[in-house]
Amino acid sequence: MTEREILLHIEHLKKEYSGVTPLRDVNLDVRKGDVISVIGPSGTGKSTLLRMINRMEEVTSGKIFYRNEEITSPHCEIHHLRQKIGMIFQSFNLFSHLTVVENIMAAPVDLLGMSKQAAYDRAKKLLDRVSLESKAFSYPDELSGGQKQRIAIVRALAMEPEILLLDEPTSALDPAMVGEVEAVIRRVAEAGVTMMLVTHDMSLARRVSNRVLYMDEGGVYEDAPPEVIFENPAREKTRRFVRQLKSLELFIDSRNFDFIGCNTSMEEFGMKNDVPKSIILSVMLVFEELCTQILLPRLSPPAIRWVVEYSKEKETATITVDYNGKPLDITKFGSEAGNVSGLTREEELSVRLIRGRARDMQWSFTEGEEQGNHICMTMG
Repeated sequence: MTEREILLHIEHLKKEYSGVTPLRDVNLDVRKGDVISVIGPSGTGKSTLLRMINRMEEVTSGKIFYRNEEITSPHCEIHHLRQKIGMIFQSFNLFSHLTVVENIMAAPVDLLGMSKQAAYDRAKKLLDRVSLESKAFSYPDELSGGQKQRIAIVRALAMEPEILLLDEPTSALDPAMVGEVEAVIRRVAEAGVTMMLVTHDMSLARRVSNRVLYMDEGGVYEDAPPEVIFENPAREKTRRFVRQLKSLELFIDSRNFDFIGCNTSMEEFGMKNDVPKSIILSVMLVFEELCTQILLPRLSPPAIRWVVEYSKEKETATITVDYNGKPLDITKFGSEAGNVSGLTREEELSVRLIRGRARDMQWSFTEGEEQGNHICMTMG
């Protein structure tokens, strides 16, 4: 297989602000056709890296080459560079006083010298590719967030860039709108446009990328295919980051806790980690039956730690629940169960519902711990 051409070459890149150095030594090659997701903790310079490639930020030291031309040189013609390396932001940046088609036509006419008719024809063709031709004469404030972001991508594509940089392209969107933007990103990738996108959406990174960069320690800490980064990373900080992504911890210390907020957190956890909907619904049902129907009425005051961990490889979710009080084994029920007596009919029904969704359910008790009761169960 022929090795793909290197479009971007970055060597020893450093960016320093007053008292802060997010990037100390970045070394990276981006090849033609790559779709690279850039992930990592906040403050590790992910967006800064994109902005330096697009020359919106100046480097402190180091060099960036585009097709063997040093674009960090003071002699670089930035407006020509940005015709080949487009950038899309999370805030859309559409001109509110222009229609959709006028937004798309503006740069090709002003910067490329294209005729208005040619720019119009190109805009209409691109809109058709993203199923938004019917919105050509709408204004931005008449569009949904997902439609605005699709238009922002189309506007960048109208300049026919070779590389497209996307800074958190879905972070300002409702979850329901993420899918439509992801579909456009996929189509752009299939058309051969090289892309780098900074994202906190790990599900998006897993599905659209051929490479994932984990940023830490001032540079590219790990660079690997998504299946390696998310399932079997080679380095410790990447493993720690991915492990945190795949777990959700809630703590309940009041009977008036935010039940709706907890459910929302579980739904968001499911979407970010590509957890099957059937598993998340089971997790939410068990949460309601175990925490609100059984434990809360019996604990005064409650101290319940609820942890969900998801394994994509096994397609299972493991729930660990630690709670205070006397030994209380809800894996058994009925007066004959010894340490559980006097369960109401509603509580028995709750336990049956839990057992119907969970498998490998085990209980233990550790004397002397604040949350001495421990339950572990598996969904999926």
